[in-house]
Amino acid sequence: MRLLISLLVNGLLVYFCAEILSGVGIDGYFDAVIVALLLGMVNFFVKPVLTLLTLPITILTLGLFLLVINGAMVLLVDWMLDGFYVDGWVWAIVFALVMSFFNLFVGQFSVKEERK
Repeated sequence: MRLLISLLVNGLLVYFCAEILSGVGIDGYFDAVIVALLLGMVNFFVKPVLTLLTLPITILTLGLFLLVINGAMVLLVDWMLDGFYVDGWVWAIVFALVMSFFNLFVGQFSVKEERK
């Protein structure tokens, strides 16, 4: 149940981010939930391998290359799903940053609710 709620909330966050960012588009809420699911799967399976392979570049850039990797994950999901549109690397990185910020905020809210 908790996984389903998390998926639906992340779908809502994806939909909201697509609405506020002009370089990102989505066809509907169902596609936003699919994007959230695909982002979770890509971040679980592909991102660790890519992060490990690019570790020297990440160290040289003091971790800033991780922004490029996050953007690449968003562009990969854009390639996988027809109902999700991103207008290039910059918008993918901005989308990843905004999603990370909102997920941090929602995560803090849910942790406070669990402590009560």
